[in-house]
Amino acid sequence: MTQPLWTGLELLTVLSARAHGGLPDEVGGASIDTRTLMPGDLFFAIKGEARDGHDFVADALANGAAAAVVDEAHAGELKHLGPLFVVDDVLAAMMAAGRAARARSEARIVAVTGSAGKTGTKEALRLALGRQGRTHASVASYNNHWGVPLTLARMPRDCAYGIFEIGMNAPGEILPLTRQVRPQVAIVTTVEPVHLAFFPSVAAIADAKGEVFQGLEPGGTAILNRDNPQFERLKAHAAASPAGRVVSFGVHEEADVRAQRIITQPDLSIVEARVFGLPVTYRLGSPGRHIALNSLSVLAAVHVLGADLAIAALSLGQLEAPVGRGERTRLSLAGGDIVLIDESFNANPASMRAALANLGQTAPGHRGRRIAVLADMLELGQEGPALHRDLAEAVEENGIDLIFAAGPLMRELWQALPGERRGGYAGTAADLEPMVIEALRGGDAVMVKGSKATKVSRIVATLKDRFPAASRPLEASA
Repeated sequence: MTQPLWTGLELLTVLSARAHGGLPDEVGGASIDTRTLMPGDLFFAIKGEARDGHDFVADALANGAAAAVVDEAHAGELKHLGPLFVVDDVLAAMMAAGRAARARSEARIVAVTGSAGKTGTKEALRLALGRQGRTHASVASYNNHWGVPLTLARMPRDCAYGIFEIGMNAPGEILPLTRQVRPQVAIVTTVEPVHLAFFPSVAAIADAKGEVFQGLEPGGTAILNRDNPQFERLKAHAAASPAGRVVSFGVHEEADVRAQRIITQPDLSIVEARVFGLPVTYRLGSPGRHIALNSLSVLAAVHVLGADLAIAALSLGQLEAPVGRGERTRLSLAGGDIVLIDESFNANPASMRAALANLGQTAPGHRGRRIAVLADMLELGQEGPALHRDLAEAVEENGIDLIFAAGPLMRELWQALPGERRGGYAGTAADLEPMVIEALRGGDAVMVKGSKATKVSRIVATLKDRFPAASRPLEASA
């Protein structure tokens, strides 16, 4: 019989709460969003930047929440709605639930951070370990000060593996999160020039990412990208932490998990690797050299955890690019089909170059072109204009035929391009959208990418709404 996530009596102690309106017998999940709340969930009325969860307590209880966690300031006005756990601070209470879930768990825990590739690596770990035991992992990109404790609070009692994504925008943000997660294994996918508006240098970013090792359980393992220029700096952070072992991955000759050959195709990759000397060849269902390299960290974690490497490698064949992170869709136009590559979730210089390389591996159809629709990469500080201009080299190297650019920073790239590669420019993604639609023709391969705040994802949504999905599937080619 499956054990409940929490009982009402447990939560009373864990949350340091007082109950009003009765205690639920049990709670099956945890939520902060009434749009995704499931019947039986515990609703935490978190106060965010734009909205206060207390405004949605009535909806949560009406939708079947087992109870709501509210603060003392709102308890009086909400007491008539249903079962409440009343606390001094809702976020602090959720963190307490997360710590309690971690303390009772016997799962093997992996934390993943890095400038790029966190979510994809987390999803690959979910696949690789999911066939080998009950596996709990962060939803979407729940990697911040509320996402991590919420994911912990949701962790079932009987998990064999837990996988947690940990993100940051500024120094000092990773340390409290990794100390909540207390991983046995911590992965840093890469360190790149992102969030430079909040950091003086890439080395400072590496120092911030290195905080993840401070939360390691004593004797735990740090997994590092051997190809990254910040490897030695990260290794020093691992050495100063409770880590008992440092494992490396990459194409570097000294990497413990080393790719000897990577074959990339439009909709998959094949990797020939050596995992601590053991030859392993496997297929990835998601294309891209950067994804293939990050998969090496997955196999490193599987090996360290003592899980079955063969099962893990086989499972990675089912890896699919999620929405906004490389998802491919074939759409029908009057003159033929186009391939839409959705990379619109977010952007930084490393992920932008990876997306351009992925587009470069995509063969257009008859008379088609490789088209990149790009919006600003934000939070790059004074280096922003130069980092945008520098993308012109990647555009040329990957044979991108046309660039459609949106935003004042992408104008730097636009001006650095030769005339024949200029598709269109606008100040915003919304203004760029009609230019893109008018320019498309059958056979084109179109990639859309930019920082989330640019709302370039709306161009993806418009294309999917305007053009029907094609009946024939995507084709692979060497």
